[in-house]
Amino acid sequence: MFGIQGRLTLLFVVIVTLVLGISGTYAQYSLGHELEVSSQRLRQGVLTRLQTSLPSALWDLDKAKVDNIVAAEMMPPELVSIRVYDTSVGLFSGKLRAENGAISSLENDAAVGGTPVVADLAYRDSGAAGAALKPVIVGRVVVNFSRAQIDATLAAEVRRKVTEVLLLDLILVAALALSLRIVFDPLKRLRDGLFDLATRGSDEVEELPDNRQDELGEVIRGFNAIQRKIKSNIQRIREAEDEARKSAATTAKAMDDLRRTQESLLQAERLASLGGLVAGVAHEINTPVGIALTSASVLMEATEKVQASVEGGNIKKSDITRYLETASESTRLIMNNAYRAAHLIHSFKQIAVDQVSEARRRFELRDYINEVVSSLQPKLKKTHITVDISCPPDIMLDSYPGALAQVITNLTLNCVEHAFDAEDEGRIVIGVAQLQGDWIEMQVTDNGKGIAPDMLDKVFDPFVTTRRGQGGTGLGLNIVFNLIAKQFGGSITVSSVLGQGASFVLRMPCVTPTDDGGLHADSRLHA
Repeated sequence: MFGIQGRLTLLFVVIVTLVLGISGTYAQYSLGHELEVSSQRLRQGVLTRLQTSLPSALWDLDKAKVDNIVAAEMMPPELVSIRVYDTSVGLFSGKLRAENGAISSLENDAAVGGTPVVADLAYRDSGAAGAALKPVIVGRVVVNFSRAQIDATLAAEVRRKVTEVLLLDLILVAALALSLRIVFDPLKRLRDGLFDLATRGSDEVEELPDNRQDELGEVIRGFNAIQRKIKSNIQRIREAEDEARKSAATTAKAMDDLRRTQESLLQAERLASLGGLVAGVAHEINTPVGIALTSASVLMEATEKVQASVEGGNIKKSDITRYLETASESTRLIMNNAYRAAHLIHSFKQIAVDQVSEARRRFELRDYINEVVSSLQPKLKKTHITVDISCPPDIMLDSYPGALAQVITNLTLNCVEHAFDAEDEGRIVIGVAQLQGDWIEMQVTDNGKGIAPDMLDKVFDPFVTTRRGQGGTGLGLNIVFNLIAKQFGGSITVSSVLGQGASFVLRMPCVTPTDDGGLHADSRLHA
């Protein structure tokens, strides 16, 4: 790419060449026009003279006179040939100019170069009595004109103009090269100094000599001042970089500590959820087990009394009847409470095993939601909140039931703890709909207090809670978001109107995408 000096030189050369080219073109056009006018004038004069002098000689059939007239008109170099034709004889006389300029007689009607112009020769006898008669056509003359002279003149003029332009361009280039060196030599030194300053250490670049007393000297002195300032700034930047590296190391350590703390809190939250499940189910099982144990004790005591009566031989019908009634009632109580305890143990076992193992399996969604809600009854029975489940049957998921249980648990307990006060009556609805493309939409809605508008965008952030200091960690919804987005490959959104409850909408595929990376559940929670 040209530098500024080269571009300036090229610009001046182009401008001068353009101006001279326009001027030369106009001069060439004017010269061509003048030559064309002169040629036209010559043609008109030759034809006029021939039409004036030839008719009388041709009338008299004076060949010598005709030849002399034709030879006289052949003097201009533009004429190639003149041929005189008689109306009865044919070619009467002719002259031809050879390529070397010699003029010779034309004896036949051969092809001749140039542009032919034909004119009739009319004879008028001015001395006769019938002078008023019309002129008589005695023949015609054919004159061939050549443009070679005009073309040669124009070509010579073009060569002269081109030579002038080239000479002026050479003179201009030489003048500009000498004059621009006064400006561009100092600029080159300044450029080299700037390049060295940009690519090398500032301490290695020397200041430029500033002994010039013109405008460039002022520029060089400004460059030296900037260089000194840059050296000072670089020194301060190096000191700041050292401080920044120290601060970065401190920050990185703090981030590692914070990450480990967050991982511990997430794991603790998860274990606390499982621990709460264990404690609640254990407390819930205590009642049916106690009733079954009491009923078994009553049945055993009645059996011992009947057995003693049988051994003593004084058994009565009324004793047997009373024993059968006691046995029937005790058996009914034992069976009902044992079934209730077995159902609780089954639900707890399934949910607990799923949360601990993180195994993937196929399961029916409605039954599993019922089991999860059943495992939450120890907490729900202490409130005035009902949980309704609206889920079509036969929706099968190929997914991680433990993670889904944790999602439902966290969302339900989040509604219990944040949407209602202790004595409020409330309702939580878990609704499921089948979507196209083997996706499901689960909506967990409550009719509680709702979420403040300034909190809607932050509810899924870690450590965001409205119950700080009251047992809330701010990790429940963050765990839900991570599980839905990273483990199930779905999405979760929240909407709420203050005072009218909140709604969490989950969308996920029925078949959870396979994670080739093989992330562990804990690693997903820690993300």
